[in-house]
Amino acid sequence: MLDRNLLTGLLAALAASFIGSAWQLVSRHGVTTTLGPIDLALLRYGIPALLLMPLWFGRKRIAPKASLPVLAVLVVGGGLPFGLLVLAGAQWAPASHMGIFMAGSLPLFTAIGAWLHKRQRIEGIRLAGLACIAIGMALFAADSFRGGTSSTGWRGDLLFLAAAMLWAAHSLAFAHCGLTPWQGAAFVNGWSTLLLSMLVLPFAGVPKLLAAPWPDVALQATTQGVVAGLLGLVVYMVAVVRLGAPRASLSAALVPVLTTLGAAAWMNEPVTGAALAALSLVVPGIVLASGAARWSPKRGTHAAG
Repeated sequence: MLDRNLLTGLLAALAASFIGSAWQLVSRHGVTTTLGPIDLALLRYGIPALLLMPLWFGRKRIAPKASLPVLAVLVVGGGLPFGLLVLAGAQWAPASHMGIFMAGSLPLFTAIGAWLHKRQRIEGIRLAGLACIAIGMALFAADSFRGGTSSTGWRGDLLFLAAAMLWAAHSLAFAHCGLTPWQGAAFVNGWSTLLLSMLVLPFAGVPKLLAAPWPDVALQATTQGVVAGLLGLVVYMVAVVRLGAPRASLSAALVPVLTTLGAAAWMNEPVTGAALAALSLVVPGIVLASGAARWSPKRGTHAAG
């Protein structure tokens, strides 16, 4: 039988994959219809910041013991900078690109980060998995640069890759910050909302949010603020705590497939041959790179590698 910690981590990782895919699809829909990246960012971070306010001012308020650099990486990697990169990229590139480039590259950047931070060796089946991911994304990128998508699609692809690097750093930082998943979500969303209100809104404002149809605002508020901003962040942090950052990135395995199929069904995005070829390499690559193929419940589930 599976250890309870292991089972909880796996279920959290599975939930994170569905939430991540839903967030990608709704974000692409939002920035290509009635709202912009700043509007969505306000909903994405402002709503959960309000909901988690008791963790800032209540009896069990957050008292982070990690160093300032770790806390800064936690916010930058999982908060406003990460979100703005994704939402801006969604304006230029299709949702399927978001799934493949961002979710697909997450285990690659997480493994690199773990090697830089703790000199964790990457060899054998994990190295083969990372190679599959790199080859799949390279093939997909080559098709994009040849004009397989719009002339600006490559800009979104680069932003998605940058976002994946930030999220990998966020995962590794959370594993060493000493916060619970709920405290981590409150910390990231609270500081992201503060940064948004001080550095972005005074110059950009939220004109589209005030003029957009209420069904669109309600959809984005629910998906961005509650589902992704609150539940998505918490379940991923639970996966990191129970599985370790590299194995938690296994949650990315389903995201490219779910996002590609969801975009085809909802937004009529074509499923190209290049996308199928990339998926055939990236998805198994994620599974192999996570170390799941040699995973034993008897091994410590809190191990980072």
